[in-house]
Amino acid sequence: MNDRETAARVRRSDSPVAAAPGLIRIGTRGSALAVAQTTTVAETVAAATGLEVVLVIVTTHGDTSRAPLSQLGGTGVFVSALRDALLAGECDLAVHSLKDLPTAPCHGIALGAVPGRADARDALCARDGLALAELPEGARVGTGSPRRVAQLLAARPDLEVLDLRGNVDTRLGRVGADLDAVVLAAAGLDRLGRSAAITERFPLAAAPSAPGQGALAIEARSSDAVIAPYAAALAALDDPESRARALAERALLAALEAGCSAPIGATARVDDGRLVLSASVYRLDGRERLTAQAELPWIEGHLDHLGAPEQLGRAVADDLLARGAAALAPLGGER
Repeated sequence: MNDRETAARVRRSDSPVAAAPGLIRIGTRGSALAVAQTTTVAETVAAATGLEVVLVIVTTHGDTSRAPLSQLGGTGVFVSALRDALLAGECDLAVHSLKDLPTAPCHGIALGAVPGRADARDALCARDGLALAELPEGARVGTGSPRRVAQLLAARPDLEVLDLRGNVDTRLGRVGADLDAVVLAAAGLDRLGRSAAITERFPLAAAPSAPGQGALAIEARSSDAVIAPYAAALAALDDPESRARALAERALLAALEAGCSAPIGATARVDDGRLVLSASVYRLDGRERLTAQAELPWIEGHLDHLGAPEQLGRAVADDLLARGAAALAPLGGER
């Protein structure tokens, strides 16, 4: 099947779609970013299965509320409506930004696939092409993430960091208006074709991103995950290295009993036959940072079954907790 034939098998619906033979329904949020990344998933599913695929738009509480994410309970508010739709049989698969997923298991739902991961870094989008070090003293920078607040203040204590909500274009539109810069996920900007707005990509060693950032999570009903055609779709989507990296980062978050909005950055990578996980916990004002790292052998196709990513995440979390992470940051929250 060529690209044109594949694209022709994918359509969007803003209203419910009944199950039908030869059709796979993929639930997604309706934001431009969510639709863009889900369309890529849908095209892969169509090519792998030869079936028709429809994007079913699901509105979440996080999409309609203007309150800060920390008041809404973290980015898990973007997940619950999609999971409800999946369990109710209103869609067959659901696509999330993996960093949005709570770490606790969800009864009846399986993490079916983690596709190849995009750029995990944070990106500065500043007026006049400025980098972080070049922003004027007291510059106003927008972000909705406590982790990014801490990292920005650690690098530039003089900055005025303001809460930021809205879609990508809304956030970018404030640059040069009431803000000097905003910080967004590089992957989202790349997927939307907004890479030209980026004035600096922060190195992960200096500014580790949210656990799972840049990765997608494809969820399915547990009863369907091993049944054709869903199994074929999930197999075509899954990338073993991206899954292992994501599982290690999420296990760290779970062991720290931290919500996805906690001031925690984590970076897992495969390097010379080793799965390496580094993580940092920040004081909210950016004045202190604890960092820990550990590694385990990487054997593609076997490591997941041995539970090594989860083992690695717990080991790094235990190190951080032993060194006082719980006194540094608000832990023990939403999981």
